[in-house]
Amino acid sequence: MSILNSQITFFQKIKSVEVMLFTKHLATMIKAGIPIVDALSALKEQTKQIYFKQVISSIVANIENGNSLAESLQKYPKVFSNFYISLIEISEKSGTLEENLVFISQQLVKSARLHAKIKNALLYPTLVLVSATVMSIFITMFILPQLVGFFLVMDTNLPLSTKILLSIAIISKKYGLYILGMGVLCVLSFKALVHTTLIRPYWHSLLLKLPFLGSFFRVSQFASCTRNLGILLKSGIPITQSIEITAQTMTNVVYKNALQDIVVQISSGKNMAQAIQKNYSHIFSGLIIKMIAVGEKSGNLDESFLYLGDFYEEEIDSITKNLTTLLEPLLLLIIGLVVGFVALAIITPIYELSGSIRT
Repeated sequence: MSILNSQITFFQKIKSVEVMLFTKHLATMIKAGIPIVDALSALKEQTKQIYFKQVISSIVANIENGNSLAESLQKYPKVFSNFYISLIEISEKSGTLEENLVFISQQLVKSARLHAKIKNALLYPTLVLVSATVMSIFITMFILPQLVGFFLVMDTNLPLSTKILLSIAIISKKYGLYILGMGVLCVLSFKALVHTTLIRPYWHSLLLKLPFLGSFFRVSQFASCTRNLGILLKSGIPITQSIEITAQTMTNVVYKNALQDIVVQISSGKNMAQAIQKNYSHIFSGLIIKMIAVGEKSGNLDESFLYLGDFYEEEIDSITKNLTTLLEPLLLLIIGLVVGFVALAIITPIYELSGSIRT
């Protein structure tokens, strides 16, 4: 890895939107007849992000030294994915760089929209859960301990809710920092654990089986997988190589492993629909299997995949709306119950004490 690539890795990553705009503008310039070195030099001057400016400058130098565009991009795998480089490489070999750059830029826009939809779908429940957690920690660590002395001196029979709250307050006062530290340590340990090679497949498999969220994770994988396969096949990349490249883009290791095994089965003489139907019908939908079978028979497999990519992108929209509609009242109900319990536990003994004073 070059020093420049190390700087990108450790100090500042180049955003996907930068690569998307770079591709779009490069396609426009080459289509206008501008030589690739001149086009890249112009893009370097237009780019405001200092790291990306250095990357483009290095790419220009590599091309001037006799390397192809794909070979120059390969030096920066943290910036340009294997998926992206493969499309550029096949475009240069087939002499269709101008047309394919336009196609790639269009697909990068669609891919960015897909990722944005996935992030937006998870944003609301994440914000609510984080807010609820922060609020709970604040009340437990700072508010409840202040009430311990007050409740202990009250000459009244405390209700069960107050006794429970009081026990939590006493534990928080004595061991709050230790509990908080252990909680943070457990979260970090869990995060590290599920990223290990041994545990990750089981964790990713569990995510796909979760109620409500499981269908969302599956459809997001469907959308990414089918769109990428459609783009690669349409660009002229062989089916086995297309599947291998797509496998590397999958964020769920269950689908990554499945695609890698499907490549082996296709190499042994099976077609893709048969390979999925026999071993992976439990993780791929019936629609995908049928559309692949139709595409293989008609010779339009790339069109089948692109259709599926559009279809599942729309499915993500639908699931996102349903998920938000379902989770919003559920999360608000949970927060309301917690706040209501705390308020009841505090107000009830005070109300009883004030009533006994009047009598």
